[in-house]
Amino acid sequence: MSGKLVDPSLDQILAFCAEDPVERVFLEDVARRGLGRFVGLVEGDELAALCHVGVNAVPSGRGCGGFARDVVRTAPRMLIGESTAVGELWAEARSRLPRPREDRPGQPVYILRESTPVGRTGLRRAKLDDLELLVPACAAAHQEELGVDPLRRDPEGFRWRTRAQIEDGRSWLWAEDGTILFKAEASAWTPSAVQLQQVWVDPSARLQGHGTRGLQDLCRLLLDDVPAVCLFVRAENAAAIRLYEKVGMQHVLDYRSVLL
Repeated sequence: MSGKLVDPSLDQILAFCAEDPVERVFLEDVARRGLGRFVGLVEGDELAALCHVGVNAVPSGRGCGGFARDVVRTAPRMLIGESTAVGELWAEARSRLPRPREDRPGQPVYILRESTPVGRTGLRRAKLDDLELLVPACAAAHQEELGVDPLRRDPEGFRWRTRAQIEDGRSWLWAEDGTILFKAEASAWTPSAVQLQQVWVDPSARLQGHGTRGLQDLCRLLLDDVPAVCLFVRAENAAAIRLYEKVGMQHVLDYRSVLL
């Protein structure tokens, strides 16, 4: 490992994230909100790499294997981030972490910078009155994505997080007669980009174009405030990839997730 490990300042983190605001959107969002802990790797006067250390370890930059000791100490549930950075970290930390229940390389990151056609949906920001409708839907989306039922692992914590997303204005849905035709949340939001997560349609309402229309309207809404909307997806999720490409999103880089 070249360079030295530091507790980076907010200014250092923001300067580092500005070099690639889409790849590093989560790191910037967490830093701006003062959440979690960061470790940086300095070469010269600037950060060469950065890692958010917590429930999820999120590395970025060059030489991320240098974060292995700090990451192992926190016993994360997942390593996630740009593919090469995660690979460097995992190579150094794997002998001291549990055997992964799943390793997902090559997860495409998609980005949209140009507005989409009008979807003509009933999309709106979620309200606290929607909490009982959203909690099971968000849990189903979480289980589809990560293979874990959050209502069994941590029901109160998951309910609190779903409520916080609503209160923070980071949750949107289109529902009719108690059925969610489209929903999504923002997992990160900076002046440069919004990263979406849990794009989901109720199984009974799929294959009817609701996902396309809902995502079109959400992207139009967000692109009025930020220059880019992005998300990442499992490489084998062909249906989701078709949806994202249909609305005009472009594949710009790859993430990797190591689930522990």
